[in-house]
Amino acid sequence: MFVLSKIFWALAAPGNFFLLLAALGALLLVASDRRRGLGLVAVGVVALLLMAVLPVGQLLLFPLEDRFPILVTMPDRVEGIVVLGGGFDERIVAVHGTAAADLVMGRLNAVALLSRRYPSARIVASGGSSRFPPDNPTEATAMAEFLVEAGIPPGRITLEGRSRNTYENAVFSYEEAKPKPGETWILVTSAWHMPRAVGCFRRAGWHITPFPVDFRTAGYPIFSSEISLAEGLLLTTVALKEWVGLVAYRAVGRTGALLPAAE
Repeated sequence: MFVLSKIFWALAAPGNFFLLLAALGALLLVASDRRRGLGLVAVGVVALLLMAVLPVGQLLLFPLEDRFPILVTMPDRVEGIVVLGGGFDERIVAVHGTAAADLVMGRLNAVALLSRRYPSARIVASGGSSRFPPDNPTEATAMAEFLVEAGIPPGRITLEGRSRNTYENAVFSYEEAKPKPGETWILVTSAWHMPRAVGCFRRAGWHITPFPVDFRTAGYPIFSSEISLAEGLLLTTVALKEWVGLVAYRAVGRTGALLPAAE
């Protein structure tokens, strides 16, 4: 499923898909099929323009980010914290030796703060290699290096470097953490990723406490005065990938609900 998902998303990602559509239209124009060629080119170009002008990505992200609210009252005691990887390029980490990555920095900063609030809590950094074939270092290793640089003792951190997707994050983290009944564990991941993550952890038998971070919407769509195809395309891509993941995971039984919510 990991390999199939990589191939599918390489074709289905909005930027790639509409670019391929426009390219196909151009080929049809060359082949003298003017009507169909112009139609495909127009669809591809118009779709990209709409993502730049309209808050399409925000509209798709908001229902995801709204499922698990920020914790208002923090637990008195926490036995452990699980942080999920995502957004690393292992090659860049290997060359530059830094865990800096836009899609995961909010998660790591949250863990650093939580580790100070709960000084006895264990930390599980979950994430293998997102590349095919697998490469080193793993996301877990890169996250652990950042957390150690942030002042967290290495002895508090457990590496889970086998997982390649969210479901494996849940299953393998559970195996590494071995949570006992009655223990409180916090799950740190991006707000838009939290529904799928929680669904997978529940399926793995772990009712973990969500701690969403890295919000990308303000709770409602915002029309920006600046037209940015890059920003619109990024948000739309993140949102669509998550929605596709939710549907696929529900279809194969990796989550118990299409859009898991707070209990």
